[in-house]
Amino acid sequence: MSDYHPPSDLGEVVNSEVKEWHFHIYFHQRNADQHQAALDLRDAVLRLRRDGAFVAVPLFRVNTDPIGPHPIGSYEIWVPATSFSSVFSFLCMNRGSLSILVHPLTREARKDHELRNAWIGPPFPLDLSALPVKTEELPIQYPSLKLGYSAPEPEFTLDQRRRIGANLERILKGEKEAARAPMN
Repeated sequence: MSDYHPPSDLGEVVNSEVKEWHFHIYFHQRNADQHQAALDLRDAVLRLRRDGAFVAVPLFRVNTDPIGPHPIGSYEIWVPATSFSSVFSFLCMNRGSLSILVHPLTREARKDHELRNAWIGPPFPLDLSALPVKTEELPIQYPSLKLGYSAPEPEFTLDQRRRIGANLERILKGEKEAARAPMN
């Protein structure tokens, strides 16, 4: 029997929700075609951000050598949770042969990169030795945008979330394929 029981208290889950994410686009830095594909993908993200498709902020620097835990050429794209699915979808559909590390931004950078990560494409081994186990401060990026951890208030209150959830359950009663939420 498992000792792990995921939290199901609404307040606890909402308060611990990840609000900022990193996408690390990997490319073999000595492969000119992959390097160019990575730069083309970055330019596409920048154009789409400019045009309002989503909020995504590539770091100004493109790493042409390993840096930190990243074993090959890479660059980082910061994404607030409100744009996560749009950016994830775009990168899934348009990454070509590039691999992408996705991880949350929390106070536990090592866990974020090692245990809380996901890969779009084949994974690469990371050098986690340089990452801190835990920090006191959240790694807030781009606070001037007032998104992610810098957002002034949550999108929905707990009461609004409860009403939304109850309405979803009511609607899904008519769907045979949908699992029912436990009564307790």
